Amino acid sequence: MQFCYYKNCNISQQTSILANPIEYLKGVGPLKGDLLKKELAIFTFEDLLFHYPLRHLDKTNITPIAQLQAETYAQVAGKLISHGTIGEKRSRRLIAQLTDGTSIIELVWFQGISWIEPNLHIGSTYLVFGKCAFFNGNPQMAHPEIEVYHGVATAQKNTLDPIYPSTEKLKPRGLNGRSIAKLTEELFKQLPAHAIIENIPQYLIQQLKLFGKYEALKNMHFPETNQNYQQAVRRLKFEELFFAQIRLQQIQVQRHMHSRGFVFEKVGDLFTEFFNKHLPFELTNAQKKVIKEIRLDLAKGKQMNRLLQGDVGSGKTMVGLMSMLIALGNGYQTCLMAPTEILAKQHYEKILTQLLPLEVNVALLTGSTKAAQKRKTLAQLVAGEIQILIGTHALIEPTVVFKNLGLAVIDEQHKFGVAQRSQLWKKAELLPHILVMTATPIPRTLAMTAYGDLDVSIIDELPPGRQEIKTVHRYDNERYKIYQFIK
Repeated sequence: MQFCYYKNCNISQQTSILANPIEYLKGVGPLKGDLLKKELAIFTFEDLLFHYPLRHLDKTNITPIAQLQAETYAQVAGKLISHGTIGEKRSRRLIAQLTDGTSIIELVWFQGISWIEPNLHIGSTYLVFGKCAFFNGNPQMAHPEIEVYHGVATAQKNTLDPIYPSTEKLKPRGLNGRSIAKLTEELFKQLPAHAIIENIPQYLIQQLKLFGKYEALKNMHFPETNQNYQQAVRRLKFEELFFAQIRLQQIQVQRHMHSRGFVFEKVGDLFTEFFNKHLPFELTNAQKKVIKEIRLDLAKGKQMNRLLQGDVGSGKTMVGLMSMLIALGNGYQTCLMAPTEILAKQHYEKILTQLLPLEVNVALLTGSTKAAQKRKTLAQLVAGEIQILIGTHALIEPTVVFKNLGLAVIDEQHKFGVAQRSQLWKKAELLPHILVMTATPIPRTLAMTAYGDLDVSIIDELPPGRQEIKTVHRYDNERYKIYQFIK
């Protein structure tokens, strides 16, 4: 079995019909082929295969006229009882009436009257498809599709009709949504099932009850039922996420194999003394578990790159602080970057108070720091006198130079860009260990998709006595409730 990330990965490995230029498809030719290339980037049979429809129209059933609903597409069959034109010039229109015994529907055309009317014969039975509306309480269809009805066997189709995206330049050249459907139908006539190489292991297909690749593609374009279409979408969505996950896992494996990081051999005296004598509250089991995961990372000699997720009040900052104490205990500097000056100051004041008995040198650097104080802080930082630097985006400025940055903690990491975070990483000889924290709820599957190069730790319990965090929505007319709450 061959595996790939992209739809065309196997073309170079075989002589495939999918590699044929689009102009070779029956009904296309050089002129339409050039238009498809320019307007829709369809160069090959394969490109057309992966040009999915916007929606499908259900022509598999005939609806009694009496059961028609407004603003829905439907197919009816009945006998023509009248037709004729009214109005003149621009207001001229063709009106016909059709009955199926349950009710009467009015059909209206404003264009193409000269070639539609000669094909209408009173007493003949027709199959009509269009969008239903109601005028004066009576059902009506404007510009419906109409054809002679020869009986149920030929009236009801086996598949839903696909409508494809097109452009204004294509439509006048005979390449509207329905024309592209005919080309796609021709493609499947020429396309043997073995031309589509399966790229998901068979055991997964069976275990998850997925469509095969060919079956999924066929039902994306021409499903027999809406359920089949949904199954096709499910298979192709799974495939996209499946290979995205594999790619992210590869990135993670490569990082673990080749990255080098500082080795923190011990937890150190600062960590031990703080934990035993100055911890303001007992750690939860979740906090202890996460600290253990971080401790193991820091001792491996590989760069730690860990995402710490936890609700507001779950104790993420304490975990970050104790991780910084491990770095200090091994002789390295650390920093904590927050997205706003208010938050940075809150962290600074809290950490300064908590570490006061340990005589750790903690400094604050933000955009509003006075020039004289900033020069002093930067000088102490490069000399190694400052052990913990807390600040905002100011930390990533080129003038900020550490003597030996070993760990960087980033709070509310989703508020920083990738480039901003990477600037912080470059402030050490080796890449410093990275701990990014967020209170934004991220289900693990989404976390692995969005942050696939990160290891994930979750604090899933609140400290004893901590109130549950509640989010409440209020409308503008309930403003008084907000004022009462604030008061």
